[in-house]
Amino acid sequence: MRFDEVVARLASAKGEQLPGPEAQARMAPRPRRFWVPGVVPDDARAAAALVLIYPKHDRATLLLTVRNHHVATHRGQIALPGGGVDPGEDVETAALREAEEEVGLARNLATTRLSLTPLHIPVSGYVLHPVVATAAEAPGVRPSEREVERILEAAIPDLASGASLRIERRERDGAAIEIPYFALGPEDRLWGATAMVVAELLAVLGVDVDPWGERGQRRP
Repeated sequence: MRFDEVVARLASAKGEQLPGPEAQARMAPRPRRFWVPGVVPDDARAAAALVLIYPKHDRATLLLTVRNHHVATHRGQIALPGGGVDPGEDVETAALREAEEEVGLARNLATTRLSLTPLHIPVSGYVLHPVVATAAEAPGVRPSEREVERILEAAIPDLASGASLRIERRERDGAAIEIPYFALGPEDRLWGATAMVVAELLAVLGVDVDPWGERGQRRP
């Protein structure tokens, strides 16, 4: 999937109905313990994340981070640049600010395209507002020592192909749970809320991820 194709699809999707919780749920653990699709508690705190896409060798590429072990939650996990929305901020401003703080992204390099469906994250009490943006070229970025261990890039065509989809089985509180993820490398697993956001992004781009083998990869 080329970068120009992604930009065109994002433009056509703006103002249309989003895939929403149905797409997010494809990458949710089973059984779901606390997350209820489409439900956001009144006391959930607002957070924003930047879903930044740019060309690399003409392929659309997604910017991700690996959170370090100094942060309060989701330590060591692959994430999108993001964090809490400050008083008086809108979600777009917060997403751009967080990307600047976490990876040094100059705000004027990103063009916001659309916002995806807000996602409640029960473990942290936040409702995440993903903001999709594009940059005309791969930006110069650097990890913030305070929050980010390293920066990752994931090619959208690789995520869309389905070849990296896996399911890990774990035991939690005495019960078996299955966790879908994208295998980005031998040690890099994209799962949880970030994977759910990516699943909706791919659905916007016309691709339905299917880690459970329940349907074809592409929508009619």
